[in-house]
Amino acid sequence: MYLLVGTLLPLLIVGIVSYTSIYSILSGKIGSGISASLQQEALVLENAIDNLDFASKQFALDGQIVEEMSSFLEEKQIYRKSQIMSSINQKINLVNFTNPYIGLTAYIMPGSADPVLFTNMSTRRGFDIGSLPSFMRYNGADYYGPHGTMYAVGDNVVFSERRIVRVNGRHELYIYLETNYSLLRKIFNPQAYGMQVNHLLVNQNNTDIHVIDGELPASVVEAARASKGPAHEVLDGYHLFRYGSPQGWKLVAAVKKSVFNSEISSWFYKMVLLALSTLLFAGLLAWLIWKRIYGPLRKVNLEIIRMAENVTAPVAFTNVAEFDFVLMNFQQMKDQVNELILAVARNEKQKSQFEIEKLLSQINPHFLHNTLNTVQWLARLNDQKEIDKLVTLLVKVLHYNLGKQSLIVTIGEEIEATRNYMELQRIRYDYEFEFNVQADETVLDTAVPRFLLQPLVENSIYHGLSDNGRVDVIITAHGSGEVQLCVRDTGTGMDEARIAELLADDGVAGRGLGIGFSYVMRMLRTYYGEQMTLQIHSAANEGTTVSIIIPIKGKEDFDD
Repeated sequence: MYLLVGTLLPLLIVGIVSYTSIYSILSGKIGSGISASLQQEALVLENAIDNLDFASKQFALDGQIVEEMSSFLEEKQIYRKSQIMSSINQKINLVNFTNPYIGLTAYIMPGSADPVLFTNMSTRRGFDIGSLPSFMRYNGADYYGPHGTMYAVGDNVVFSERRIVRVNGRHELYIYLETNYSLLRKIFNPQAYGMQVNHLLVNQNNTDIHVIDGELPASVVEAARASKGPAHEVLDGYHLFRYGSPQGWKLVAAVKKSVFNSEISSWFYKMVLLALSTLLFAGLLAWLIWKRIYGPLRKVNLEIIRMAENVTAPVAFTNVAEFDFVLMNFQQMKDQVNELILAVARNEKQKSQFEIEKLLSQINPHFLHNTLNTVQWLARLNDQKEIDKLVTLLVKVLHYNLGKQSLIVTIGEEIEATRNYMELQRIRYDYEFEFNVQADETVLDTAVPRFLLQPLVENSIYHGLSDNGRVDVIITAHGSGEVQLCVRDTGTGMDEARIAELLADDGVAGRGLGIGFSYVMRMLRTYYGEQMTLQIHSAANEGTTVSIIIPIKGKEDFDD
């Protein structure tokens, strides 16, 4: 559908734009052509009437001819009369020969037994000018027409003129002239327009209208009769073109709308045919594209369905580059899914193993606690207070270090566990060193990771103290919103290289001092990141101080 719309929309836009343009151009061209042809016909008719006017003046006003006509009417001798008649006939023939637009020419004397006195052609019997349709009064003469010729054996439509001839005496004499028998047919030639055109000729007084060719509706005829009107108008399915002659008459051309718009209609039908052809071609092209795409899409859909049934089966390609690219990515996805499935299976297996190991790790401390409790009660029964105290401290230390309580504790809880551990170590080493804790009461509720101080004091005991040494734990508020934890000993100290090695935390976890210190660094980085500061100050034979500065937080601030 998008392809069809995309194909036809430009054609539709071009068609609308071109139709409006071509309609304007063709309408103007056709209208201008009809107006020009109509004016040309009117000029020919005006010229024909002017020729009649000129010829009639020769016959009616020329002194020699008028004198001969007067002599003819007054002459009594037959011989002399025949001579005058011969002279008049010669002059009539001469004028007709020099003016090919003139047809029948006759001198008429109304009221006589034979009203036609002279003529170049035989006339009809009962010749009566009064019965002819009036056309106009022009230059002192009366014009009639269009009407049938007065020539006895003719049936052509002509225009005629009657002009009075003033002769001596009281004789009433007229000269009667008709246009050439073929003039009207030449003037109103339908082929001049290239289309069917009807002509209406309106006389000078708008009292008579003559439809020259064909029939027209009465409304169109009445509109043509109107004394005033636009040069071009559309009325009742006809285009009317008017020409008003300076001689007083009007010529109107009437063209049917269907005929007037024939070229536009022909262009429109061609555009419709082109649109239908384009639609047919676009439909065929869309069907081919749909067929070309629908099959590969079904294959892609089948591959998706097959994946649920058999994830290991390879995909079947379509030999269409775009779809094969999708299927290739789909194959990669299947491979990754298969790898993830295997990884999940392995992880589930390892998880089971970890669950067993976790269970064992919980069973062993439990067994150890029970055993120590038994030793503790035996010591009490035998009144062994030192053993009872040692076992009690050991149970507390193991419960803190191996118990199930939260990984986040308060500084107070951490100090208590560190005291128990250090008291246990002092008993072990026969009180060879001193242990002292100084803690600011305002920071005892600050939350810290469990097992933070014990590794540091343990390192001080094992690697820093000599006989009669001392270990101090000092905890104070530091600035605004921070707390400082210091572990200081009076041992042998360490050099700068060893300090750098500990702070770098690369590969020291498996050797002595680095085990506990590496744990502390990882805990601090995990829970505080860039918010913590860890420093080591040491000098040979002066001891070592480990300083930790961390922000003050509550247990709710940690994601345990």
